[in-house]
Amino acid sequence: MTFLKSATLAALLLSATAVTAQETTLRAAVQESGTVNWELDTISHYGFDTDNGFTLDVQGMAGGDAAQIAFQGGAVDMIVSDWIWVARQRAAGADYVFIPYSRAVGGLLVPEGSEAQTLADLKGGKIGIAGGQLDKSWIILRAYAKQEYDMDLAAETEQVFGAPPLIMNAGTTGEVDGAINFWHFLAKMKAAGMRELISVDTAAAALGLDPATPLLGYVVRGEMLRDHPDVVAGMAKASAAAKEKLATDPEAWDRLRDRMRVDDDAQFVALQEGFNAGTPAMGAVNIEAADKMLTLMAELGGKELVGDVTSMPDGLFYTPPAE
Repeated sequence: MTFLKSATLAALLLSATAVTAQETTLRAAVQESGTVNWELDTISHYGFDTDNGFTLDVQGMAGGDAAQIAFQGGAVDMIVSDWIWVARQRAAGADYVFIPYSRAVGGLLVPEGSEAQTLADLKGGKIGIAGGQLDKSWIILRAYAKQEYDMDLAAETEQVFGAPPLIMNAGTTGEVDGAINFWHFLAKMKAAGMRELISVDTAAAALGLDPATPLLGYVVRGEMLRDHPDVVAGMAKASAAAKEKLATDPEAWDRLRDRMRVDDDAQFVALQEGFNAGTPAMGAVNIEAADKMLTLMAELGGKELVGDVTSMPDGLFYTPPAE
């Protein structure tokens, strides 16, 4: 009988240990080729996850849609998305929370030798866009062109939509007069000689928006924040520690070089600078500024972009606890 009791107790202890391990493992689904992997790799390599009370388990996905499906189905605990998507999900009844990750700095580039000085100079020209008609940078630049030049950028230019590598090639070879792409492709395009005609930061500021508003973030369920606030806080701290490491230690970038798929030193440096430039400010997100951006997205993107969102949902942005 004593042996049976001991065996039962041992089994219960083993079970409790397994539960604890499961609770402190944060499963993240991200696009396998996404730049967020540079930060997640840094977190795991330097132990910023275990230092903050959890173990990061990164699961590579073919694309963002696959990651969202895994998250919505409960197969993983965290994904990366923009907060407009999170706001849309909250408006539809999903309890998701956004932890700021990146400002995703973007802009519109013109080919080397272009004489264009403002967006108005692109009238009648061709613009390549990687994010589709609902790309946030495209929407902000359309609003800016209307305000500054009374120009309907969508009507007065021809748009060519395509995958990021195709838009990069079209821009660097001069097949288009201007190009909007994801930030890491923009960095490579600048390294290849393209020039920034206008940044999204500049356009946003002119529109009365706050360029410091983060666009991309880690997304977790509200249930996790309520049941395991220490894990969510730990992830936010691990993210900050990784960013600090990448901003101050060249060796941290050297170990990532193969993963970054760069062709030369110019691209390598441009990608580092672009990543560091996208680091959002610490602390709470400016809700008023985010609400202004949401209103603009709703005006130009409509329900196709924002869904049933009519105002900024409460509880959307994660705020780290005061220490």
